[in-house]
Amino acid sequence: MKRPKIKIDENIPYIKGRLEKVADVEYLDQNLFTDATVKDADALIVRTRTSCNESLLKDSAVSLVVTATIGTDHIDLDYCHGKGIAVRNSPGCNAPGVAQYVWSSILRMGFRPGKDRLGVIGYGNVGSIVADWGRLLGTEVLVSDPPKSRKAQEEGRSLIIPDHTSPGFIREAALKEILEECDVVTLHTPLTKEGRDATFHLIGEEELKMMKPGAILVNAARGPVTDSIALKKFLKEKKIRAVLDTWEGEPEIDKELLYLPTIATPHIAGYSRQGKERATRMAIEAVNQFFGIEGDTSGLSGNYLPPLDLKAEDITSSYNPFHDERALRNNPDEFEQLRHYYLYREETLPRK
Repeated sequence: MKRPKIKIDENIPYIKGRLEKVADVEYLDQNLFTDATVKDADALIVRTRTSCNESLLKDSAVSLVVTATIGTDHIDLDYCHGKGIAVRNSPGCNAPGVAQYVWSSILRMGFRPGKDRLGVIGYGNVGSIVADWGRLLGTEVLVSDPPKSRKAQEEGRSLIIPDHTSPGFIREAALKEILEECDVVTLHTPLTKEGRDATFHLIGEEELKMMKPGAILVNAARGPVTDSIALKKFLKEKKIRAVLDTWEGEPEIDKELLYLPTIATPHIAGYSRQGKERATRMAIEAVNQFFGIEGDTSGLSGNYLPPLDLKAEDITSSYNPFHDERALRNNPDEFEQLRHYYLYREETLPRK
């Protein structure tokens, strides 16, 4: 059988040397994925900075695009589907790392589990872990995810399975109720611009008006889920507080907005060692399955195992986001470099 030719983003960690025995591999800088360089490739393994669309793929032999990330908004899914190009992502790979980031941030900003309410917008791989940690910490968690709610109803099941043995609980709520009643609202949706559940500027001026005075908005999803102009206004007037890890227009970020949140970081919420290993493992598994080969996944992190017990100090002692916040504010023009040279943190929490 012909060995597949695979072009790989050279900045994907832990991947070098794992496919060479079963494929012809070439590593490229993220800026060197062009129609000319991918023309002879059978597959691409990329990250979010590579736009996989008609202009890149139209004259190529590519039959598989794999992204070692959760999101796929950098891939033209309609074009790929129409051309028979398979697309695979790495769902949930960095979800525990993002949960660690969110919880460490809000706990350090004074969130009180058991007293304050947490609102989670988006109940996918990330949002469900963020919510579950809240339940373990004794928090009332309100969740909104209309598409998942509709699907659950169609299948005759509940989106939320109650756990009456835990100190806290999770329940569904409308977006309006979450904005009005929660002390923290954290965003964990994909970025979509069309359809009834479009998330582009999901949180704009009208939504920000609904939030409790002094409440915290967390965006560790995609920058454009929040309207930056509206957010700047509310932060300047100190009506709310914010934790921002994702930004509209990144890596060219709004310098004025940079200095308004309590915590501002360079899109590294999911940058744990385990998360990066999972993403690489899932990318290799996708290539293996598609081409019927056996790329090496040995030693890479397995699936997330939830903690059996959890305390706030377990989270805050595992990661301090203010270190990353200082790095960005001291070097605002080095957004991409801070991501590129990030020292992946450990996400592990005790399983008691």
